[in-house]
Amino acid sequence: MAASGRILQCLSSNFLSKRAVTVSLKSYRYAAQYSTTAPSTYTHLLVEKKGEKQEIGLIQLNRPKALNALCDELMHELRIALDEFEADDQIGAIVLTGSGKAFAAGADIKQMQDLTFKKVVSGNFLGHWSRVSDVTKPVIAAVNGFALGGGCELAMMCDIIYAGERASFGQPEIILGTIPGAGGTQRLPRFVGKSLAMEMCLTGDRITAQQALQAGNTYKFA
Repeated sequence: MAASGRILQCLSSNFLSKRAVTVSLKSYRYAAQYSTTAPSTYTHLLVEKKGEKQEIGLIQLNRPKALNALCDELMHELRIALDEFEADDQIGAIVLTGSGKAFAAGADIKQMQDLTFKKVVSGNFLGHWSRVSDVTKPVIAAVNGFALGGGCELAMMCDIIYAGERASFGQPEIILGTIPGAGGTQRLPRFVGKSLAMEMCLTGDRITAQQALQAGNTYKFA
C-alpha cells in the first residue's frame, strides 16, 4: 500500500485536532471509501476530503509526466487548496502526496532557465512556497518516489514526513551550479545533521527512505 494510504488509515479517526495531531498506529479501515471531491477545480492537483467524517484533506500533486515538477501554476493551486482546507472547520489535518514515480522531482527548470538575478530578487522568487509551512493545521507529507530539490524542500515544510519504501530524498541543485533556494539549506541540517546535509547539498547525492528514517528526516518508514 502506498504511503498516503497508510497515513489515511492512521488519520481516519477522532484523534485529529486543528492545531495538533496524534497519529494512532492501530489498524483503521482505509478512509478512501469515504471520499468526496473538493468544490474547486484544479489542473495540477487532485483535491479531496477523506475519512468517515470528511476530516482529512488530501492534496495529490498531479503532473505525472513531469514527475510532479513544481511549476508556478501548481504552487499557486497548492496555495489555494491549503487556504480552502485551512478555512474549513471540518478539516483537522492535511495530507500532501505525489503520484506515479515521484512525490515531486523538483522545481520546474524550464520556467526558471530564463530568469535573471534582477527578476529573482525583485520578484520575491519562491516566496509563495512558504504557505505550506504557515498552515496552522498539521500538514503531513506522504512521500513515495522522488523527493528531489524543491520536492525535498516541500516535504520538509510539512509537519510530519511519512516515507514509502521507494522514496528517495535529495538536493541535486549543485549539478546545475546552484544551491537549494526554498529553505533546503536551513531545514535539511535540522533534519539530518550538518555533515549529511552538507554532503547532500555539495554532491547532489540522494538518500533512501531507510537512511532518511535513521537520520531523522522522516517520522516513519511505511
